[in-house]
Amino acid sequence: MTPYGLTTEQLTEPLGLGEPRPRLSWKLRSDRRGAAQSAYRITATAEDCDHVLWDSGRRMSDETLLIAWDGPALQSATRYHWRVEVWDERGEPAGTAQSWFETGLLHRDDWTAVWIGRDPVSLPPVDPPTDEERSFPDPAAAPLHLRHVFAVAERPVRARLYATARGVYEPSLNDERVGDLELAPGWTEYHRRLQYQTYDVTDRVRAGTNVLAATVADGWWSGHVGFDPSRPARHYGLAPAWLGQLVLDFADGSRRTIATGDGWLEGAGAVRAADLLMGEFVDARRTPVLRPVAVLDREPGPLVAEPDHPIRITGDLPATRVWQPEPGRWLVDFGQNLVGRVALTVRAATAGARIVVRHAEVLDDDGRLYRANLRRAQATDTYVSAGAATEVFEPRFTFHGFRYAEVTGYPGELTQHDAVARVLHNDTPFTGRFACSEPMVNQLDANIVWGQRGNFLAVPTDCPQRDERLGWLADAQVFAPTATRNADVSAFFARWMRDVVDGQDDDGAFRDVAPVLVLDREGAPAWGDAGVIIPWLLWRTYGDRRVLERSFPAMAAWVGHIHRHNPELLWQHRTGNSYGDWLQVEADTPRDVLATAYFAHSTRIVADAADVLGLPSAEHRALHAAIRARFIETYVGADGTVEGGTQTAYLLALAFDLLPPELVEAAVEHLAADIEKRGNRLTTGFVGVSLLGPVLTEHRRADLAYALLHQEEFPSWNYSIRHGATTIWERWDGWTEHGGFQSAAMNSFNHYSLGSIGDWLYGRVAGIDQAPDSVAYRELRLRPTPGGQLTWARAEQETARGPVACGWSLDGDRLTVTATVPPGCTAVLEIPTCDPGSVRENEAPVTARPSAGGATLRLVSGRYTFTATY
Repeated sequence: MTPYGLTTEQLTEPLGLGEPRPRLSWKLRSDRRGAAQSAYRITATAEDCDHVLWDSGRRMSDETLLIAWDGPALQSATRYHWRVEVWDERGEPAGTAQSWFETGLLHRDDWTAVWIGRDPVSLPPVDPPTDEERSFPDPAAAPLHLRHVFAVAERPVRARLYATARGVYEPSLNDERVGDLELAPGWTEYHRRLQYQTYDVTDRVRAGTNVLAATVADGWWSGHVGFDPSRPARHYGLAPAWLGQLVLDFADGSRRTIATGDGWLEGAGAVRAADLLMGEFVDARRTPVLRPVAVLDREPGPLVAEPDHPIRITGDLPATRVWQPEPGRWLVDFGQNLVGRVALTVRAATAGARIVVRHAEVLDDDGRLYRANLRRAQATDTYVSAGAATEVFEPRFTFHGFRYAEVTGYPGELTQHDAVARVLHNDTPFTGRFACSEPMVNQLDANIVWGQRGNFLAVPTDCPQRDERLGWLADAQVFAPTATRNADVSAFFARWMRDVVDGQDDDGAFRDVAPVLVLDREGAPAWGDAGVIIPWLLWRTYGDRRVLERSFPAMAAWVGHIHRHNPELLWQHRTGNSYGDWLQVEADTPRDVLATAYFAHSTRIVADAADVLGLPSAEHRALHAAIRARFIETYVGADGTVEGGTQTAYLLALAFDLLPPELVEAAVEHLAADIEKRGNRLTTGFVGVSLLGPVLTEHRRADLAYALLHQEEFPSWNYSIRHGATTIWERWDGWTEHGGFQSAAMNSFNHYSLGSIGDWLYGRVAGIDQAPDSVAYRELRLRPTPGGQLTWARAEQETARGPVACGWSLDGDRLTVTATVPPGCTAVLEIPTCDPGSVRENEAPVTARPSAGGATLRLVSGRYTFTATY
């Protein structure tokens, strides 16, 4: 047994860590059954230090997750090496592994840099530019090109650049880009927290003259954000600015800091305009004409070290088809709806030639880009050639949601080799894989994953293409369980939860979006509840107690807000812009039924969280019981009907335990009857869709869950796939054969909410789940569920404790089930068999306990293959 996958604050070897007491984690790997950790020892040293700073001693514990630093106070800008040694269940040494982390600037006094930018008297007006003005950008509105020359007598032994922007920035040193981060510093509640990044530039600084530079564009700070029709510069600030300091350490022990301030120069260069929604304009003929910068602010402000995985280019997609529908206009298909930008190779263009790239997710009936659904977002990039033999145009300060690109003004013939789509998102490690025998289900899984890639960019956005791209809370909370299957989103969601909490108002109401921007109002039911649901999910999935501790006061305040304004315990007042079961089809779930169900659900979670944190929970337990009783009294009939009679109404009541036990079966029958009478079609919107598969399967109607999964007629997931979808659509009727495109006012073709079925694919189709009281998959509940048109299915998931796998295959009536349990974990495996006595492992009989679903086995860590009669 050996430790692996060491992380600090859920990151691998983080550079520029901001936590004063970071938490250390590791996973365990072993091929031996029953392997488990009985003890560990952590030792840590500082770089260039010959003694141990912290020695935990041998601790008799099987814990491997988020163990807080218990050594001396950490110093700024210091690299710490740590090593973990583990002992197995027999008390024998089992292996060691080591890692490192480096702190950032932990104290206000560490910063000497000041904010610099363009002289305010030359700022452009705040009104949005016209199309013509965008074609000929005003130099005063161009992104900042900042530059500073400095000299050193010798190369440093260590060099770090600490930088951030009011806007988005790209640094360079000696005319070479620094790092691979995109759209840094991302988007947070800037008035509360502005993230800075740390770069190791030791190999970039040379003896003699050096040039430190940066380009800074509007980004979320002063560019177009959301659907506010006015130029949103008023949200955060009027213009971009930069703050950075380069810290050089030399062999003799001396230190020098090169910081932004007086003496820097700025000017407008080749990037003439850049906006996240509108696009980018580059004139390659231009070089910056520099002038002294203005010092805008001498206070750094609320700076924090970037705490999660940054935005990066994570892959390239070549063009799958290029054609010319008419002279001068080329269309490019990348075969996948994605988020990012196009890198275009231009050959033999004359100086001043203008090449325009426009983007769209789909084509219209005439084979042209369909762009009406982008609303105000122009999603247009323009390049003016310098006249070189070969040039590459790749925007740097914008992003688009697209599958297709239209290129005009291109010299000569555009080929598939000349256009590459660059995929852009937060670089969260992808940790899950699902596969099955049915190609269309595999395509659904791929669509779900691509939707997550495209919309986990700075914040969990609703859509990446139109003039919105906001962090909607309900979208995030219904999809979050699926997101945790696909990728390690622990640090991403923990960071975003700080924005959610920061957005809470004085009365305790969360908002509909975070960061709060264009929707400064109380959150709606299921939307505001994300502030309760997601911290609990992060605790259950990753064992992150700290995010639960930091969020708990806000969680309790949210429930208090609802209760205070609804003393009758039916959530009918102060419901914000109540959306109900958003985008449901052929159904109308009563809003107060949905709201009260979520009131009960959030109250129960707060009580459970209080127990975990060792806080009083009796008051919330009693409140939950009272809300539940009121729900039953008001909305549940004696025959098990739920008011409204919609699929979502029944799903909420069943999923949130809001029915008397004696009426559960009747409610399931009503739900099933509604699905069957519609020809096995769903009616659920954003809220109900995530509950369909789990609730039906839990109540022995997996046949109906599979019928919905395989449904190819409208409305269904497969209907969109049959019509070319490579991501999840916002609406079931985004495009239909009978109606064409839905209203362009709201019609995204990359919107992950309806993809929340992915959690069921892992949890019940393949079978990976955890026991109700388990944390971070310590006690697994493996329940593979054969059914539908599938002959096999399997999933693998790299959990916080190690790899978990489960799958099944059918050959006639012979069922084969495979399972992998990580060291230190246990599992209950439920094998769906008609004959518990037929269970075999390597043809040897296995003693299995008969259960309602077939046969139950208790497993320790290891890999297993069982056969049984299905």
